[in-house]
Amino acid sequence: MFFVFFLSAWMSSLIGAGAGAQGNPEAAKLANPVAATPESVAAGAQVYQRYCRSCHGVNATGGSGSDISPPAPDLTGTTWKRGSSDGEIFFVIKNGVPPELNMEPWGDRITDTNIWNVVNYLRSLAKKK
Repeated sequence: MFFVFFLSAWMSSLIGAGAGAQGNPEAAKLANPVAATPESVAAGAQVYQRYCRSCHGVNATGGSGSDISPPAPDLTGTTWKRGSSDGEIFFVIKNGVPPELNMEPWGDRITDTNIWNVVNYLRSLAKKK
């Protein structure tokens, strides 16, 4: 059932990407099962620094891009191009952004719990603005 949900949501993002749609209504229904405790935020910061900072910057304020990929977006805001709910952010980190996959999928390298920790960390950055 979980796989069917994600396959459906991924297919929706493929269709929506071509039409310029923003967000993912199916992923938006996902509730964050990890409480945003100081421990979760700290764990998310560690995972972010290991896997995300090379593209999104040390402080998550965006990256410069390169000849082969566009600049990575600022992740410290409250509104995101691919959806701003915890579930949508989780979905993008886990599955990437097709079809170009400039944001590659991380679900094969980062556990679901640690992806949720990253979501909590990014939310903590938005609150500091």
